[in-house]
Amino acid sequence: MPTSNESIVAATIAWLENIVIGLNLCPFAKAIHAKKQIRFVVSPACQSRELLAELKGELRLLADSDPEQIESTLLIHPGVLNEFTDYNQFLVLCDLAIEELELEGIVQIASFHPQYQFANTEPDDVTNCTNRSPFPTLHLLREDSVRRAIESFPDVEKIYERNIATLNRLGKAKMDALM
Repeated sequence: MPTSNESIVAATIAWLENIVIGLNLCPFAKAIHAKKQIRFVVSPACQSRELLAELKGELRLLADSDPEQIESTLLIHPGVLNEFTDYNQFLVLCDLAIEELELEGIVQIASFHPQYQFANTEPDDVTNCTNRSPFPTLHLLREDSVRRAIESFPDVEKIYERNIATLNRLGKAKMDALM
């Protein structure tokens, strides 16, 4: 397990390039990654309250930044919320932070975790891999960018279906190897 910030970011970039972009799970990621508009932040937090404070700072920073410089942020937090149930409960606080900072409609958060599990799936269901990452990660996204991407992409609602088909075709063993 990588321990330095550089190795944590490197593992996250490898996941982004090989899984998210490589399997085309998110057709919008390639362009902003190529333009180096993704901010990678490794949190030193060891407690959820520390992570929440850092999250609020990153939300403000993203909202106040030029989208040409920072289009989205991956807040990677390997030292806290390593159990998926804890992480999932923390997402409620994330939504409250967006509300508290009056960033509703401006920024949203997508969630990724090594143990990610959708409701009504088994832990080893390959479809969970769409949201599995090397480390617990909060993906901060500009809602304007999400809207523009959706408007410019034909049949955006079919992305989910295509992802499920891709993962089912690859199978759990192949996905585990890729991860």
